Amino acid sequence: MPKEAGIQSLSNELLKDILDYIEADPERFVSIDRRAYLSVESFHLPSPPLPLQAQDIGNFRLTCRRFAELGIPYQFTRIATRFSRAGFQRLDRICSRPHLAKHIKKFSYLIPFFYIEGNGGHPDQERRERIRDLISHANGDLQSLDASYFEKKAESQRNLVQSGEDLRVLQKAMLAFRSLQHVQLLRLQDEADRCLLDYLSENDNSATQLVDLRWTPACVQAVKTIAEALMLARSPFTRFSGPMMNPQSMLVIKEEIPQTIAGLSERLTCLELHFDDGQDLNVKMRQLSGFFGLVFLAAKNMQAVHIGFPSRRPLEVKLEDIFHHVHWEKLRAFGVQAWRLDALEIIELARRHRKTLRGLRLRDVQLKEGSMWKDVLAMLRAEMEQLDWVSLRRVDYSNHFDEVWASSIEVPDYPPGGASDSDEDDDFEAHVSLDDDHDDEDASSEGDLYEGSDMHSNADTDYGPDANELTLSPDTTASIRLCTCSRSSFPASAEDLGDNGQFVVYHQRKLWEKWVVGRCPEHSSN
Repeated sequence: MPKEAGIQSLSNELLKDILDYIEADPERFVSIDRRAYLSVESFHLPSPPLPLQAQDIGNFRLTCRRFAELGIPYQFTRIATRFSRAGFQRLDRICSRPHLAKHIKKFSYLIPFFYIEGNGGHPDQERRERIRDLISHANGDLQSLDASYFEKKAESQRNLVQSGEDLRVLQKAMLAFRSLQHVQLLRLQDEADRCLLDYLSENDNSATQLVDLRWTPACVQAVKTIAEALMLARSPFTRFSGPMMNPQSMLVIKEEIPQTIAGLSERLTCLELHFDDGQDLNVKMRQLSGFFGLVFLAAKNMQAVHIGFPSRRPLEVKLEDIFHHVHWEKLRAFGVQAWRLDALEIIELARRHRKTLRGLRLRDVQLKEGSMWKDVLAMLRAEMEQLDWVSLRRVDYSNHFDEVWASSIEVPDYPPGGASDSDEDDDFEAHVSLDDDHDDEDASSEGDLYEGSDMHSNADTDYGPDANELTLSPDTTASIRLCTCSRSSFPASAEDLGDNGQFVVYHQRKLWEKWVVGRCPEHSSN
């Protein structure tokens, strides 16, 4: 009687198909031609794998050496590292194992707020007592916080920066990751941080004299060290994402390590930057005009770009002060968010890329007085040779935008892509939120080196069907039904779009998005 064939008799190709059912193929990338590319939604954190999925992959790899090798890409294509002692120890171990490091294509760097004590002139012992003073004077509002947790965190952050351990390990990692494609910088926040930040924001004058949590120094340190590491390693990465960038971090690179700008930019095919600092943002971005000129002029292979700002504080800087009339021969997707612009500024940039641009996002763009959206839309419909879609979420006129906010009792600082229009699956998640920020100091096995061990339940694991994808999808929903297949009332020209030059309402934006690409809103599937 012939012996029954077991799982080990299956070919590698069949085994990979089986693994794909457990977890989506980590090497599958969406085409840049598709609308599912480039936007702030690429920063949205997909649901992490179910515990059983990660366990199944781990158990599969424990079966034999052949299965162990086959399973590596499903565990180590993406890696996330926190700015912490344990995080760098884990990263050091991974990049010391070439059979793991060679598979890593995406590196997410998770940066916490830096803990700052307010009486810097005092000795260390007295400095450490500031958090205890704050908690004791908080009238019970901070009773759930453990002072020793913040003391250890502050001490660890100081030691990492002063010793240069973060830079050393990052350099080692970038040298080891020879298949690296995507570098992502995310802001990290745990429950203790959230609680303290809420209290500090409500008691700013008194509380911050003792303790403060600041994003600016953390972002500056992260950007400076990762840029130096990438440049030293001559990393092959081509995509950089920073959904919560601070302008000061860009200024530091400009002033302290300017030689890295052109070198890193030459590699880029995709750049996603969203600036979260609304204070003096116009001044800071004008100071960065030359920096962006160097970046964009050097980035000759650019295919996708997104530059965004806080929705409630649109930037008041000319578009070309940032983009410097650059023409990218390969550009296919372009997006800006929260900008006050003249119609001609949009028209001229789009016209330069009329032969290649397939997707255009103009989220939260406010047209200045004297401009009309119908002029922009008419040009896009008539001249863009390859345009597949355009996204117009919350576009409006600048004067109307100001009137709306002026009448608001409270001005919430929307996360980019905030709660309006059709937000079902289109929200922007600016930072990684961890409910448990305790590190596993003793992790050493390959299972413990898997990215889940450094990120817990809510971090950027990029699992699910959209893994490694960018989703610059238009905001048009299936609810707009207006057939244009048989001479219906679909607007024949821009003059029929209902643009009054004063304000834009939701149903207009939805209609305009379809009209620009000449598709029937009822029967087209895209």
